[in-house]
Amino acid sequence: MSAEYILELRNITKIFPGIKALDSVKFTLQKGEIHALMGENGAGKSTFIKVITGVHQPEEGEIFLNGKSVRFRNPIDAQKAGIAAIYQHVTCYPSLSVAENMFLGHELLTGKTKHLDWKRMYEEADNWLQRLHANFSSDAEMGTLSVAQQQLVEIAKALSMDARIIIMDEPTAALTEHESEELYRITEKLRDTGHSVIFISHRMEDTERLASRVTVFRDSKYIGEWNVKDVTRAELVKAMVGREIKQMFPKKKVPVGDVVLDVSHLGRTGYFKDVSFKVHAGEILALTGLVGAGRTEVCESIYGITKYDEGTVKLKGKKVHFNHPSDAIAAGFGYLPEDRQKEGLVLPWELSKNITLPALQQIEGKYGFLDTKKENRIAGKLCNELMVKTSSIFEPASSLSGGNQQKIVVAKLLTTPKQILVLDEPTKGVDVGAKTAIYEIIGDLAEKGYAIILISSEMPEVLGISDHIVVMKDGRVTAEFETAQADQNKILQASMIGKAGIE
Repeated sequence: MSAEYILELRNITKIFPGIKALDSVKFTLQKGEIHALMGENGAGKSTFIKVITGVHQPEEGEIFLNGKSVRFRNPIDAQKAGIAAIYQHVTCYPSLSVAENMFLGHELLTGKTKHLDWKRMYEEADNWLQRLHANFSSDAEMGTLSVAQQQLVEIAKALSMDARIIIMDEPTAALTEHESEELYRITEKLRDTGHSVIFISHRMEDTERLASRVTVFRDSKYIGEWNVKDVTRAELVKAMVGREIKQMFPKKKVPVGDVVLDVSHLGRTGYFKDVSFKVHAGEILALTGLVGAGRTEVCESIYGITKYDEGTVKLKGKKVHFNHPSDAIAAGFGYLPEDRQKEGLVLPWELSKNITLPALQQIEGKYGFLDTKKENRIAGKLCNELMVKTSSIFEPASSLSGGNQQKIVVAKLLTTPKQILVLDEPTKGVDVGAKTAIYEIIGDLAEKGYAIILISSEMPEVLGISDHIVVMKDGRVTAEFETAQADQNKILQASMIGKAGIE
């Protein structure tokens, strides 16, 4: 076997009951290389990571490390071989310090009694953080850090364990543009110091910026490998979804009806001030701006998650003030949260129970028991309509890919009658094929007369599917456009310059 590659996987097959999660896939990684791995949600990328890191054992195929055949019986074997993975959703102990999280599982010991050498662990943790130009110290509580900072701790942990191969799973999905740039800098520095990086991402800009080669999986199979400089975005999209996507934003022309929601001079001390906008039936209103502009905070206060201090909210001309989300739901509001895993789903529950959770009164049977036949009928119908990829509605939500989990959260919104939907970053962390499917769903909902508020930071998305755009900066509305009159430059200028901050 050639020692040209630091890591090589050949004909890897992994089978779960009834599912072939990996079907004879291959992958190569050179020393000092950033190699991108792309594919739709459900393409087999997560299983692939778990095979490399020893979580799963393949039924077929071989793994070669520096030209020698290896078998990782568990994650400890992979760690000892110099392989580390950094996941999109960082797993940590939030109440412990950075140093405690970094050295968990490979603690430094001292003395004949082999007690913990806390002094050296904190010193070494600080040393690694300084090398990565972190703006926090090893005694910081992990739970107080941002997602980007927590990822930095994971990188420092990998380096402290002398990892030579680092797998990054969707690391930019939850980061701001500035944080992504900082991650790019760190990743390039890792490459330049001889580390090898497998960078898994849905974002074309990640691949184009960082990687020298890109491999695509689709439906658990290896599709191909390209030099990044020799392949176009359209070719990669076709490789990932199996077809050419001619229309990324399938926007329908929908007649706009009467005003459904009228927000006037809304304010919450310390968060936003003087926010006004209207949403009509059949209209998609995009609420955009940079991360931290106050978009989510405004919608959460309207929905009753938090309280606004001033201003009014009218629903079909009638003044409303929801003290609790249950009041908003009863009035016909639906809310898709930004973090589907923490706020949108009960991951261990089966799909049918997740979907019908907001509609328990509708499926109540005799003597207060749930009518499970009706529950399953509703869930099955919505799964079919939204084309959820699953073997059964009785599968746990945790078993689905990110894009299909997002469809389940959308399905929850449709189990009870609605007038207005708030969709907070509905395509965050999902692949290009799932994005197009979600855009079609949003367009269909608008055609049915729903008034839709789309909270999004993605300019192409905002310009591609909305009818009207409201831009926020520092808790204030800085601009309002009809989408036909807007462009990226206008939106960015309003997002970055705008008015003064909140008072």
